[in-house]
Amino acid sequence: MGSESVRLTPRQQEILRRVVQEYVTTGVPVGSKSLVQRWSMSVSASTVRNELAELESQGLLTHPHTSAGRVPTERGYRFFAADALERTESHPRDFDLELSQQRTEIDLALQSTTEKLASATRLLALVSGPPLEATTVRHAEVLLLQPEVVMVVVIASTGGVTKRMFDFDEPVDPGIAAWAREYLNERIAGVRLGSRMLRDRLGDPGFGVREREFMQAIAPAFTELLSGSDRLFVGGAAGLLDDVRADELTALRHVLALLEQRARLVELLTQELVPNRPFVRVGEELEAAALHDVALVGASYGVPSRMLGTVSLLGPLRMDYRTAIQSVRGAAFALSRFVGEIYSDE
Repeated sequence: MGSESVRLTPRQQEILRRVVQEYVTTGVPVGSKSLVQRWSMSVSASTVRNELAELESQGLLTHPHTSAGRVPTERGYRFFAADALERTESHPRDFDLELSQQRTEIDLALQSTTEKLASATRLLALVSGPPLEATTVRHAEVLLLQPEVVMVVVIASTGGVTKRMFDFDEPVDPGIAAWAREYLNERIAGVRLGSRMLRDRLGDPGFGVREREFMQAIAPAFTELLSGSDRLFVGGAAGLLDDVRADELTALRHVLALLEQRARLVELLTQELVPNRPFVRVGEELEAAALHDVALVGASYGVPSRMLGTVSLLGPLRMDYRTAIQSVRGAAFALSRFVGEIYSDE
């Protein structure tokens, strides 16, 4: 994100930072006297008052109604967030997710991450999972539910489970279903979903006619899996409205409504990604109209060869951007280390 070509003196930058920090903490318009007293500034209240007026003229601050105090505008928050990104420490702070307890169950680890992030920041935490096609097959089941109905269960190395039903025109021979189960677990366990090797083994030229026809019929259970665009883990939704101001309620209700469109939401999150760098989008920088009155802070996680998902926080414009940035960076770094052990052999 940019600072929209705003040019401030070092003192103006400091005053703007103090106003945003004060307002985020208190929710009360900030005046010159309180700035000088609270932050022990080395200039007079009249000097600060003049600088506040200049910041207001540049569209970074405004004053509500007849109050003498100022509050940040969307542009002011954007400038502050860009400054916070530039000041981000070179190495992410530790964010203890205790992922070792989750072993290779990525879904459990991602849900744990959202809960920890939401608890630490009191914002809405969103973590998208790796696409199932990027993982390997751990186990497969071929179950004959009815004479003409087969269910195929695919368990991925991440712990993700998909189930798919197949209807046949004629009763299925139990022997062919048992053969398919044995073959799949011998030949595709450990093979990456979405890979050419998987497709080749599902269409082995050594199959007989019956085996080939049956395998072709159930192959979509492996080749047409749901993508990661709807694998979204959410934390903090229940308490999202607890601490907000009345003028923030409508915006956050729009966010909750957008959660019903998870695929669309993750698509929006993915559009913002920059590999190995956190990002902040404020208000109208976000494409979705439902997000124009909120802010998004996020980062990607993955392995050196590719990004696998996103770690994000959504909340009101009046959020603690520094804590949010530090939190998503730390969580993304921890998740990258965690998934690196699972994807290291791919």
